This record gives sequence, structure tokens and C-alpha cells, in this order.
Amino acid sequence: MIDDPTTQAASLTGPASRRSGGAAAELARRRLFVISLRCGRLANRLSLFATFVALAEEHGDRVINFTFHSYAHLFESTRSDIYCQYPPGGRRSWLDRIPGLGQLLRFTRLPYHAVRTAGVVNEQLALLGSSAITLRERRGETLSVEGPEVQARIGKARLVFVIGFRFRAPDCLRRHAAKVRAYFRPMPEHEQASRRAVERLRQKADVVVGVHIRHGDYRNWRGGKYFFEVGRYAEWMRELARQFSGTRVAFLVCSDEPRDAREFPGLSVGLAKGSPVEDICALAECDYLVGPVSSFTQWASYYGNKPLFQLRDSELAIQRDKFRVCFLEEVPE
Repeated sequence: MIDDPTTQAASLTGPASRRSGGAAAELARRRLFVISLRCGRLANRLSLFATFVALAEEHGDRVINFTFHSYAHLFESTRSDIYCQYPPGGRRSWLDRIPGLGQLLRFTRLPYHAVRTAGVVNEQLALLGSSAITLRERRGETLSVEGPEVQARIGKARLVFVIGFRFRAPDCLRRHAAKVRAYFRPMPEHEQASRRAVERLRQKADVVVGVHIRHGDYRNWRGGKYFFEVGRYAEWMRELARQFSGTRVAFLVCSDEPRDAREFPGLSVGLAKGSPVEDICALAECDYLVGPVSSFTQWASYYGNKPLFQLRDSELAIQRDKFRVCFLEEVPE
């Protein structure tokens, strides 16, 4: 006989199984989303995770995300939680309390491989009937998890394996922004390093603009569609500075390749030299953001609640009145 999926969900999320009967039963009634496929690097994983955190907050559901293990140590809410769960667990799982066990599971990625396999098997065999489904993205299509189509696919399922990246929930992300941002607060050392990078520029500027120069993989991704030479970035920066008449403007440049302030003559420039999490948080501390279409600047805009201008082609004129706070509605492509 196959166990009821609420029981399986409780076992997956550990802390629920040790609560009093009433609390455990209440948790078991809540739908559980299990993110089951890794999707790119830091900003991609933050964007997908945040989408389902916001959806869970909207409907009183839960999320676990073993795919976030690679970055969990960087954030307050996930660093000591092997389940990377939302809402956060009230206490550490027994898997983390046994010395070395949690670290071993993270290193071997056994929990991730288990849920990825479970999602695929469930999709093919539907062993739990309508109580558990696999929600897989469709190639080239962005899916709103808030919309009627996806909600109909989920139906009455209480266990949902999520496979794919192209899921979006901008309205939920807008409504629950405060809780989502609080959940993804970085560890203090990264937060402080990010603030210091921006505060140095604020000493001589009224406005700080964060600029993301992504070269590396963007030379070839989408045929180099969003690859722009450093000289073109400098031109955009000058164009924007002129639109702040009578205001001292400084720029914080973040790049995936070494940069030199001399590449930006005539501009007040600071160079971010931190880790990816420190760079993305430093961008979030700026007043305005500029960068190619990328989940990196999209996340910085959302997390920092700062207006973003996305560079879509080299001929685009930068306009101050076109900056908008991003709610992760767009899949970079």
C-alpha cells in the first residue's frame, strides 16, 4: 500500500514529523513544493527559489530546495538547514545535529539526487495518483505559477516536484517582497562587505549607480546578443551621468572579469572585488542599476528594491525615466 503523500511530505521536511499531532497534521495538509532540478548559478537559483517562496507565502504552502545546497551557507535562513525550507524550520534537523552527517549529505548531493529521481519517476508512473504531480517547464515557454493553467495542473496535489527554471510569480513576489527579502538575507560578513563597497563611493557622490559588466559566458551565449564592449558601457555611464544634472554621480562596477578604473575616463568609479554574493548584494545597495539582461542584476534589483535598466542591444539609449524595479517576471533569453 502506498503511503499518503502528506506522510511522505512530513518525512521529507523532518521537523514536522517530530511536532505534536495537531501541528504535524496541520503541516501535512499544506502543499509541499520540492524544487527538484538545479538551474544555473547563484542568481538563477535565487530567482527560482524566491518564486516558490512567494507562492508558498501566498497560499500557506511549503517549499524544500536541496538544489540550493551549493549556496545555502551564504544565507542566514539556509546555512544550518539541510532542507533549505520555507517557512524556516523552528529547530535544526536531526540530520544536521549528527556530527558530519549533514555535511556528508550536502557534499554527495544525495538528497538532491533523491528528489530529482523521485520527480522523474512520479512523472512517468504517477504512483501517488493526483496527490503528487511533477510540474515540468515547457521548452521555450515562461509559465506563470499564479495563472489558471499551472494552478489547474497542480489541482489538489499536496506534493509538487518542480523541474525547470522558467516559472514566474511576479505578483506574489511583489505582494510578499518583505518576507522574501528577509528570508534571503545574506550572512553578516557578506552584507557588511557589500555595504562598505558602496559607502566608499557615497563619501564623494549623491547617487551611486551599480553597473554589471558580464563578459565571460556572454561572449557566446545567445550568439553574443548581450555582450557589449567596455567602451560601450562607459558611454552608457556618461549618458546616464548627464541626466543627473547638478548631482554628483559615482558608479560601482561589478564584472566577471578583472577591470581597471582607467577604462572609464572622466567618471567616478569604484570596482567591486568581492565574491558573487557580495557583488550581487553590493549592487542591491546602489540607487540605480544598469546591466545586460541577466538574472544577476534582476535579483539585485528585486532584493534591493532598486530600479534597473536592462541593456538589450548596443544601440539602446539609456533613459533615466525607464528604470524599473524588477519582480523577476522575465526569463533572460
